[in-house]
Amino acid sequence: MKNPLKILTYFWRSRRPSMIRNMVAVHDNFWLRKGYDAMTFFGTIITATEEEAARMNSKGNSLKNHEMIHLRQAQSLHNSWLLFYLYYGWYSLMALPQNRKMKNASYLLNPFEIEAYGHDDDLNYLKDHDATEWRRWARMTPEERRIRFYGEKTPE
Repeated sequence: MKNPLKILTYFWRSRRPSMIRNMVAVHDNFWLRKGYDAMTFFGTIITATEEEAARMNSKGNSLKNHEMIHLRQAQSLHNSWLLFYLYYGWYSLMALPQNRKMKNASYLLNPFEIEAYGHDDDLNYLKDHDATEWRRWARMTPEERRIRFYGEKTPE
């Protein structure tokens, strides 16, 4: 049986985002929703499988890059995990009404996710950018983001 409280150790051991150069990936699928491969939690990448954690820890890939973009976004928010998660939650709540028009809208229309998904295949993105593109998406309403990325007729 998995220990759901183990996630607290990642919180207690966390460091300010600027102190982290490379996030470590660990396997703990208890906290991941079905269909998601990984998430950043206070400087640790939590993955759905041991294989994915090993792959992330051995070399860079688009999923690791996606999570590292979230690290850089936290750095851009006064170097605070707390502010990152507060903003993340706020943007997700604001996009909830779009869930009627688009599956997982509160996740996919989050400005942090828009930037991370938009650049996760560009493994050089973080060398040349400070990961603050999310601020541009945040100035749009969730409906404007939905229409911009998916058009009026969004996928079910």
